[in-house]
Amino acid sequence: MSRHVAIVTDSTAYLPQEAMERHHIVSVPLTVVLEDRALEEGTEISARSLAQALQKRRPVTTSRPSPAMFAAAYRAAAEAGATGIVSLHLSAEFSGTYDAAVLAAQDAPVPVRVVDTGMVAMALGFCALSAAETAESGGTLDEAVAAAEKRAESTAAYFYVDTLDYLRRGGRIGAAQALLGSALAVKPLLQLDEGRIELREKVRTASKAIARLEEIVVERAGLSPVDIAVQHLAAGERAAALADRLRERVPGLEKLYVSEVGAVIGAHTGPGLLGAVVSPR
Repeated sequence: MSRHVAIVTDSTAYLPQEAMERHHIVSVPLTVVLEDRALEEGTEISARSLAQALQKRRPVTTSRPSPAMFAAAYRAAAEAGATGIVSLHLSAEFSGTYDAAVLAAQDAPVPVRVVDTGMVAMALGFCALSAAETAESGGTLDEAVAAAEKRAESTAAYFYVDTLDYLRRGGRIGAAQALLGSALAVKPLLQLDEGRIELREKVRTASKAIARLEEIVVERAGLSPVDIAVQHLAAGERAAALADRLRERVPGLEKLYVSEVGAVIGAHTGPGLLGAVVSPR
């Protein structure tokens, strides 16, 4: 870990625990409210429990971390010797997490640069990794921020969901788009675009949608060095199969991560989510 620049992110980055520990990245958890219980993502509610609750149509909402939680993380980093902090978070279009971090940064004991990456899941995770690697090599606070922002600019995230209903309920996609998908009985392919979820294509069946997702990822990856993350919710077999095919088809593949998303993102996508993040080196 850099002795002078610390990296903080939030629980929607879904970085592997081993990577978090190796790079000393701190994660501040968002909250999942399941009926009347507020549970911290990653420690108090699992993706599997969340998927089961959604399948039973139990009410689920999410909420941002409090500014006090960020303040505590910043104090701890300063006490551990950091003289500056890069705080990287999911798109402000999705959550008030960025705003809470900004509030906490105003009274932090060391300078804190809060960045709205416009990303989520491992698209955010890759930004945190780039910032951490830059800091570890002796980079300044500004250089670590620049590394994260550059990674965000080049990273693309695509995903398939069985239904748009969960995104509609959470206000993450327009009601008109959700209604169109339902009316035509199509399977939607979505993408992150300027921090928002946008409908990329409409495909008639799940198998064709997943095949198209694979083609999009291969085209985006091209021949240059690239990291890819395949993420899912309650769709482990689909994710493993897609990952196997991408290993064979992406010549510049450096690292491939395969994992289940956490409860916060799962609450807004529903079971059956299959996503892929393409992040050039």
